[in-house]
Amino acid sequence: MNLRSRMAVWMGKGLVTATRMAGRGGTTLPGAVARKVAPDLLRTLAAQPREGVVAVTGTNGKTTTAKMLSSICEAAGWGVAHNRAGANLIAGLTTALIQAADWKGRIDQSVGLLEIDEATMPRACQEVRPKVAVVTNFFRDQLDRFGELEHTVDLVARGLAHLAPGGRAVLNADDPNCARLGTRPGAEPLYYGLEVEGAGSGSASQAADARHCVQCGHPYEYAALYYAHLGQYRCPNCGHRRPKPQVYIDRLWDVDALGSSFRLVSLEGACEVRLQIPGLYNVYNALAAAAGAVALGLPLPAIRQGLEATTSQFGRMERITIDDRQVFMALVKNPAGFDSVIQTVMQAESRKNLVIAINDRYADGTDVSWLWDVDFEALAGHQDEINFIICTGRRAEDMAVRLKYAGIDVAKLSIEKDPGAAVKQGLRYIQSGDLLYILPTYTAMLQIRDLIARKGHTKKYWEV
Repeated sequence: MNLRSRMAVWMGKGLVTATRMAGRGGTTLPGAVARKVAPDLLRTLAAQPREGVVAVTGTNGKTTTAKMLSSICEAAGWGVAHNRAGANLIAGLTTALIQAADWKGRIDQSVGLLEIDEATMPRACQEVRPKVAVVTNFFRDQLDRFGELEHTVDLVARGLAHLAPGGRAVLNADDPNCARLGTRPGAEPLYYGLEVEGAGSGSASQAADARHCVQCGHPYEYAALYYAHLGQYRCPNCGHRRPKPQVYIDRLWDVDALGSSFRLVSLEGACEVRLQIPGLYNVYNALAAAAGAVALGLPLPAIRQGLEATTSQFGRMERITIDDRQVFMALVKNPAGFDSVIQTVMQAESRKNLVIAINDRYADGTDVSWLWDVDFEALAGHQDEINFIICTGRRAEDMAVRLKYAGIDVAKLSIEKDPGAAVKQGLRYIQSGDLLYILPTYTAMLQIRDLIARKGHTKKYWEV
């Protein structure tokens, strides 16, 4: 490492310390400033982990999948350099590796594990040259940033073209847009998926984004449909079908608000896993992490241990105790993810108390028309179980209108624009021991968590 790069690392480390002393995250600014000093710094740092770099990308589940894979690596005795706070643009990736380096700019870790934003994949992969890239799924998300889904798929494909020699692309076989990346020249694909009868909804929701064949445009037929458009699909017109997964789950049980149990089958055998995080989509995240671990050559016992040790990532199915009450916070950011969160919330037997926080800042997506594609009608179908819904955030009124047209009793709806006041109000409405569900978009989640952390009820997001 030359002197310019070392100076950039020193400056980055100093800025991380300064920003956190000031009560800020320090996940982006240090990397951005360091790159001004040494534009090749990310490339230089990413070349150091002994087992190379793993990239995790896709619309939903990146942060949780990366956390699960990190836990697996640690169970196998591997040190991990990881952007744990979820800053997944170029500056955030650089900051994470600056933090992992010592003051001489050396990273003494086994693997670099980087969650990467889909739009950042082409540029990031050119610099970090991943040995393994895990792709979770593709759904419509932030149309103002990504445009149509085809563009997002192309961005990730361009990133996969820059894997390290012999690199592997770990792909979700159950998502047609994800699976088709394996047909492109370059990285050797490793497919993962579900092989479970009777799991999921069994019918396509309005959040499904790949109902038609990616080759000829004819509607798919499904032997099994797990959620949205993910399942075992086949085109009756041209014969295009789901590839056979090499890493899969063939039994799934005890799927409830506390977690799930499943039998994982990999190239070297099978094991039963009890996952602590609820939701079928988190089963998919666990499967993606397991497949990524297989691509790295990690043993099955470490995969099981790592998955079972993983708890919810901040703001994503996170439980927080506030005095004698409980908060359950679940990030929502697009129709498919919101549908899955609603399904998980409704699985709980207790009555439901909800705060829904919708912002429209850049990181949330400035276009909130996606709310009309969420299946709030399913929520309205269980409104006898709902005590109240408080709508908050910059687009609180839009959320309230959407719920009204979904059929929610307006007597159960209220608007409180300030998220902090909305959470306080929700906590006042519930009894000791009750649970308050908070469903926020990204910037609303960070804002609400910061308010809760300032009261000492949880750690700040960069400390989790």
